[in-house]
Amino acid sequence: MAKKILGIDLGGTSVKMAIISLEGEILEKWTIATNILEEGKHIVPGIIQSIQEHLERYQLSKEDFLGIGMGSPGKVDAEQGTVIGAYNLNWRTLQPIKEAFESAFGIPFYIDNDANVAALGEQWKGAGNGARDVVMFTLGTGVGGGVVTNGQLVRGFGGAAGEVGHITVDTETGFDCTCGKKGCLETVASATGVVNLARQFAEEYAGDSPIKKAVDDGAVSAKDIFDAAKEGDYFANEVVTKFAKYLGLACSHIANTLNPSAIVLGGGVSAAGEFLLEKVSEYYYAYTFPQIRDNTHIMLATLGNDAGVIGAAQLVRLQVGE
Repeated sequence: MAKKILGIDLGGTSVKMAIISLEGEILEKWTIATNILEEGKHIVPGIIQSIQEHLERYQLSKEDFLGIGMGSPGKVDAEQGTVIGAYNLNWRTLQPIKEAFESAFGIPFYIDNDANVAALGEQWKGAGNGARDVVMFTLGTGVGGGVVTNGQLVRGFGGAAGEVGHITVDTETGFDCTCGKKGCLETVASATGVVNLARQFAEEYAGDSPIKKAVDDGAVSAKDIFDAAKEGDYFANEVVTKFAKYLGLACSHIANTLNPSAIVLGGGVSAAGEFLLEKVSEYYYAYTFPQIRDNTHIMLATLGNDAGVIGAAQLVRLQVGE
């Protein structure tokens, strides 16, 4: 019987799990809530228990699996299989994840940062369509990223490669970032960043706009702003244009440095779709070296919520050499 892979996508509110074929097809998938109580000590036992229940249900044993892959928030040591500083999970201290899974299942276990793992998913089975050089920007509450070069994840010397959210795009009056710097891409091109830009523009805009009023009332979301821009609201359009300029600039830096075949935009903000893609592409092409502009294209992610589990399976395949 062909071997399978267990893919795990660990998030702050839910854990997605899937049994995946070596070809990247999801055979079974399920989700559990992430129990972050008591410094997140229940998270790993909860995942292990859920997997055990499902393996029993599907009558599968460790012999059926090539490995287990996981994407996790926080600072991940892929070699040691540990995570620290995943604050949305309440993991402030070092978590020996690999050790827990391998002792529970006796199956080889591999882990990496969730943004890296999502990038692997999109590179393998998503917008990247198997191309060997793909970069992903994950536009959510913050901005994450993952770099795949020659079919392999780029982790960097200290393990922090791919932090595209902390490319500085505003050196003049930049917003403060949670990382301690000013003007990071994350402060202007995330769901939070779009609202930052809207608040800033509201201070200088004298015209009428339902979105400006919502900003003034403190009741506006990134989705509200994109929806209003699509409907032609001038205020919202100006905000989205600033967003697109910053994101296009950051994408051009990545393209000029790495020349991947695709830069994939994923995460919640990318749900703005073709409207977002067109605006970002306009600035991206203006800022990119001509020879690179012709062959590095910006695309929307296609796997949605499955990118993490599929990328986790690819993590296993790359490590085991399948």
